[in-house]
Amino acid sequence: MLRLIPLSLVLINLGGLLALIGFFAYAIQDATFNLIGFFYGIPLLLGGLALKSAELEPVPFDRLTPANLIKLRDEQATPTLNQIRKDVTRFRYGQEAHLDVALEKLGLAPSDDDRPILKSLQESEIGGAYALTLNFYSPFMSLAVWQEKQEKITKFFGPGIHAKIEPDDDNEEINVTLIVDLAKDQERVTSPV
Repeated sequence: MLRLIPLSLVLINLGGLLALIGFFAYAIQDATFNLIGFFYGIPLLLGGLALKSAELEPVPFDRLTPANLIKLRDEQATPTLNQIRKDVTRFRYGQEAHLDVALEKLGLAPSDDDRPILKSLQESEIGGAYALTLNFYSPFMSLAVWQEKQEKITKFFGPGIHAKIEPDDDNEEINVTLIVDLAKDQERVTSPV
């Protein structure tokens, strides 16, 4: 629940309230509340405004994830898939775009203007395996470039997954589906520790 509330909004509201109390206390000549308002309220307000200017909103899910997929996610999802899902579905600060570092390392972001933008997520089941689909708006990267990087994407987000690249030509979008490799998952379960 707290992941859905932006820190910037909390600081702006708290700082604004304290600053208003400080101004009111100044008007009625109450030195204690005046100091609290000015020394705490104004810095919190300015900090909240600074965070708001550097805020990156969470990426939405295409549709609500049903309970059976949540159970499958808990059983099969790799730590990397869980980290991706958690990172992109919360407010971020000081980043240009979601997964910007990953896209640069994969060679899919030659410049900030040409970088694909993560638009949405979708969880699904493919052949009994948990899958996380990342939907990128990618007008400057062709499908051929994405398919060329498919093996690199699999290695980057692995082990234990394989990537599938599909176009959505109507919207200039690319769907990158990261599917848990059930063969690798079985090896992990049956191998002695």
